[in-house]
Amino acid sequence: MNDSSLREVVETIAKALVDNPEAVAVSEIDGDGTTVLELKVATGDLGKVIGKQGRTARAIRTLLRAAGMKSKKRYVLEILE
Repeated sequence: MNDSSLREVVETIAKALVDNPEAVAVSEIDGDGTTVLELKVATGDLGKVIGKQGRTARAIRTLLRAAGMKSKKRYVLEILE
């Protein structure tokens, strides 16, 4: 899986969770062996993406970690307000 397809996966998951899917934006920042995916959602949808006790965000991060192991890269999800 390449970076852009992982970005699309995160975007698709976020759009399915929120009330305002038009406001979802995912940007990539490539670093040295690490790619940061920044997820922006509407303010009212922040809780939906994070989930109860952070479970939803943790699940998305777990998916990124598993995909990263396969491609030998590290992916970090940052949820921006």
